[in-house]
Amino acid sequence: MGERYPHEVAAHSSADWPLLELLVTRLQLAPGQLLVDAGCGTGGVGLWLARALSVHLAGLDLSAAAVQHATARATAFVPAERAAFRVAALEATGLPDGCAHAVVCVDALGFATDRTAALREFGRVLAPGGRLALTRALRRDAAPDYEEHARAAGLVLEHVDERPDEPATWERVFRLWIRHADTLVRELGDTEAQNMLATAHRSLPLLPGRRAVLLTLRRPAEDRSPRPGADTMTGPGHQNGGRAMDERTEQ
Repeated sequence: MGERYPHEVAAHSSADWPLLELLVTRLQLAPGQLLVDAGCGTGGVGLWLARALSVHLAGLDLSAAAVQHATARATAFVPAERAAFRVAALEATGLPDGCAHAVVCVDALGFATDRTAALREFGRVLAPGGRLALTRALRRDAAPDYEEHARAAGLVLEHVDERPDEPATWERVFRLWIRHADTLVRELGDTEAQNMLATAHRSLPLLPGRRAVLLTLRRPAEDRSPRPGADTMTGPGHQNGGRAMDERTEQ
């Protein structure tokens, strides 16, 4: 994967060193606070951040196999009491209102059945003033209204950071998945591994026209309930044990 990729995070996402550095900067977490990793896969991104920022971690993913794998590797990053993982959907995390100081969602929002509902759920679990950092992908000629998407979830858009090296990172990740298919099956089970491999083969030809960004959204410091809004980001979801590229690129 090269020097830009943190190997201990594991090659299930586009989380390279530049993205991790951006997340540290944008989330503005203090030691002891709670970070939620939504769509955590095997846990690498959230666990790396929990260790780097000395925070507590709550990870969630639809895949029981991924959650089991994340739980097993947690103590390699942080003490056992500082990380917990659960099986849950992005739209229904089961977490209490306002419990999180930050939420990260890396390469996972595209797998939600209802993306706007997922964003509203993230806003619900955020404490006032808390931040959501999520990756998004789109065609290079697209111009999505991210501010409107944020408003529909009761959030405020703070930053849009370009990730020019993300397509090349995904190319390396996909080729590693294909090369080490047996390892994926052993770690995540045949069904989820085959889903990942199908995504890799389907997505590789699309990478040259891809643009990627990191969005940072904030829940206003005053306690406002999310406004109901049009389902502006709806898309069919796919269950996947490891992180996978959001193949439904925004138009």
